[in-house]
Amino acid sequence: MIVASPARNRNATMRHSPPALALTVLAMTAIASTAATAADPALTIYRSDGDALFDAGNAPVADGHAVVHEQRNVQLTGGRQTVVVGGLPAMLDTEAVAIDLGGAGRVLAQRVLSAGDGGALAAHRGERVRVSGDTGATIAEGVLVALDGGNLGVRGDDGQVRYVREYASVQFPDSSGLPGSTLQVAVDGKAGSVPATLTYPTSGLGWRAAYSALLLDGDCKLRLDALASIANRSGRDFPNAKLKLVAGAPNFARYGGAPRSAMMMKSMAADAAPEAMPEQSSLGDYRSYAIDGNLDLPDASVTQVPLYGSRELACERRWLFENGGAWFPPKPLLQPEAGAEGGGPVQSQLRFTAAENLPSGNLRVLTRDKDGRAELLGENRIGDVAKGRDVNLGLGVAFDLSAARERTAFSVDKAARDMNESFRVTLTNSGENARTITVREHPNRWRAWSLISSSQKPDKQTPDTLEFRVAVPASGKATLDYAVRYTWTATDD
Repeated sequence: MIVASPARNRNATMRHSPPALALTVLAMTAIASTAATAADPALTIYRSDGDALFDAGNAPVADGHAVVHEQRNVQLTGGRQTVVVGGLPAMLDTEAVAIDLGGAGRVLAQRVLSAGDGGALAAHRGERVRVSGDTGATIAEGVLVALDGGNLGVRGDDGQVRYVREYASVQFPDSSGLPGSTLQVAVDGKAGSVPATLTYPTSGLGWRAAYSALLLDGDCKLRLDALASIANRSGRDFPNAKLKLVAGAPNFARYGGAPRSAMMMKSMAADAAPEAMPEQSSLGDYRSYAIDGNLDLPDASVTQVPLYGSRELACERRWLFENGGAWFPPKPLLQPEAGAEGGGPVQSQLRFTAAENLPSGNLRVLTRDKDGRAELLGENRIGDVAKGRDVNLGLGVAFDLSAARERTAFSVDKAARDMNESFRVTLTNSGENARTITVREHPNRWRAWSLISSSQKPDKQTPDTLEFRVAVPASGKATLDYAVRYTWTATDD
């Protein structure tokens, strides 16, 4: 495969003796560039919330985590030699690469070469190359042993190193020649074709859930569709891969680093959808989803597969006006101007109970307009939700609803250590349908308080919260009045 073409002039080689260049081989072995092609890799991909993985781009990224299991066939010549395994991801963990020759050979040492600043060719030092001039004639052939800017050091079969300054193309007869990382393994073993198992972790791969909830007519019901979005920005393709997705948040050691090579964005035909839903099971403290069948994961792509089948679920629409927060001052707050007035938008919300375990991801809520088209009502990110737990989703600000809050009374009796405060909340609905708005108040002048009056009974009362559900007619208004009393002791002054 042709991988580089800096094309300049003819007459492109100069001879040097071997010591003139630093040979990039394992010192204890003889170079033996060995074809080692991947077959049907198995990938365990962990959930990732890194947006860089899912943004359009054509360079490897350091986000995400996956463990790759590959079967390779390597050709051993017998005795000590260096096996070259190419076409590895640009972002693999160089300290955790493992190769198992199944007893056919003993691994003496191994080295990972990455493209780095040397460009696409740097990761393929130690592989056999054929260098051509602009006429197509071969001007150097042998093992790539060094790079100097755009120049190459190639050691021929006669043992001499040719310093190639000007060339048109470079071919790798025994491998894909894809930019990325290359593994060189010093082996002492028997001659013959040997099946090898290669295992390594890499970044640049990750997945997250993508949910779509379509609100149905009538009472609040929704149809939930769940997909797994799988991103590959690792620096290599994974054709015909067996996939396992892991939901959870294990710890990963990070050492920093940036993408080490640039890749071309690839236009690939969509894979056939899996024939069955993923098989869900426990994996230690996490959940795993085994995808049915094999899929292609081209580099610089995002692939989606079904996570669950569609489900119709009961739901609840909520509209919330909230004032303040769950906070108390270190001493009673006696200043009259504190929290006197307020108001603002009413938040649109959706709640439903998960019928399956829902891994973290983005959830888009759609509703049908009068023309029958599904339109976006709002979207938000959800965390991991176990089966049977509630999903509470903020959708945005309701256009037709608003709230105004004013204080109607305030008094303080310092001697009696007593303080009273009253409020009126006016809710306006300019829409065509009646709404029930939840008013959430946080009496926070002091931690000891009580509700002494209200125009309607609260639906919820906790040490820091009051909630009222107020019905507001279409094209109309409704008001809520309430009063609280704060008390404290001499030790609180």
